[in-house]
Amino acid sequence: MADSRPVSIAAPRRRGRQVLPTDQPPEGATSPDAKPRLSFAVPVAKGKAPRHLADLDLAGRKQALKEAGLPAFRADQLSRHYFTHFTRNPADMTDLPASQRTALCDELLPDLLSQVRALKADQGKTIKYLWELFDGVRVESVLMRYKDRTTLCVSSEAGCGMACPFCATGQMGLTRNLSTAEIIEQVRQAAAASRDGELAGGPARLSNIVFMGMGEPMVNYKNLIPALHRLTQSAPEGFGISARNITVSTVGLVPLIKKLATEGMPVTLAVSLHAPDDELRDDLIPVNSRWKVGQLLDAAHEYFEATGRRVSIEYALIEDMNDHAWRAQLLADELNKRGHGWAHVNPIPLNPTPGSIWTCSRPQVQQEFVNTLRRAGITTTVRDTRGSDIDGACGQLAAEVLQQERRLS
Repeated sequence: MADSRPVSIAAPRRRGRQVLPTDQPPEGATSPDAKPRLSFAVPVAKGKAPRHLADLDLAGRKQALKEAGLPAFRADQLSRHYFTHFTRNPADMTDLPASQRTALCDELLPDLLSQVRALKADQGKTIKYLWELFDGVRVESVLMRYKDRTTLCVSSEAGCGMACPFCATGQMGLTRNLSTAEIIEQVRQAAAASRDGELAGGPARLSNIVFMGMGEPMVNYKNLIPALHRLTQSAPEGFGISARNITVSTVGLVPLIKKLATEGMPVTLAVSLHAPDDELRDDLIPVNSRWKVGQLLDAAHEYFEATGRRVSIEYALIEDMNDHAWRAQLLADELNKRGHGWAHVNPIPLNPTPGSIWTCSRPQVQQEFVNTLRRAGITTTVRDTRGSDIDGACGQLAAEVLQQERRLS
């Protein structure tokens, strides 16, 4: 009988300086002996987010209005105002009877997000939002304008249980999952901001959504899938954004990658890999203790085969930790042995952290890493990082505001 145990991908003999994730406490840790604490458990929420039409399909919205003694057919009009005109203000809904507008909005369009702060960067082409939810929990989203698209990075959880030591959100732990509507409301607010010209360059259309904000989207799978439906379905069901313009990022929950491949929504899968060998990734990405690099890349390749969508391999370049040319070659070898053209690597220059091991690679080292991948035939694009002057990494703004409030209290 064949041995079905996963084969660990080992690092070649080390060459050059090797910094390890264990060389200092995790980013943002409050004690010198702090250790990453991986957790898949979702804490019990303190209450439930108000029911919102984005939590329901159109039939569910009609049923909710009927049960509230309101005309069910108004769900169509209400939904179009929300998903097409990006409004929940009764005064904007002039095609609805004046006597019913407030009641309809109270029933299916409750207030879900309150803006705590909005910071602009990159000459006004980036806006980072800090939102407060109904229970006082805070999450972030980032709206970014590029030459050919306008992209929103959304949060799917408050905090994160994946405990990656270089991630500010990972050190918060997981507070709770966001509801489907709490995810979608970030999109509605960003679509309105884009339309209203809040980004530099004038009015724009929100075209792309990336689930790369706070949280591990796959842990919130039960709310992620309805959110993807609301994003991709046309009005009155949803926003009508192309699935090809939506990216779901994961640190590597293999069974749920395989499940997502069966959902019939060809969104782009982004794998936060950050190391091609288990020796380093075990400490750098704690979930690697559950599913090894080989298993993760196998699942990613299966996703490509099932959906036809090329997989993005996210790789944060950290000085002297994972930016060695031999690791670039190992990554290329692992991708190529599963086929050609199925993956695209995005090296990400890490935002520098003075005095920390978590700092960006030197320019010449970054270029050699990229060149090594390209020589091996791997399509490689260095990520255009945004918002470094406003604590651009997810979780940094929330942590900063919390510290400020504590100092003032």
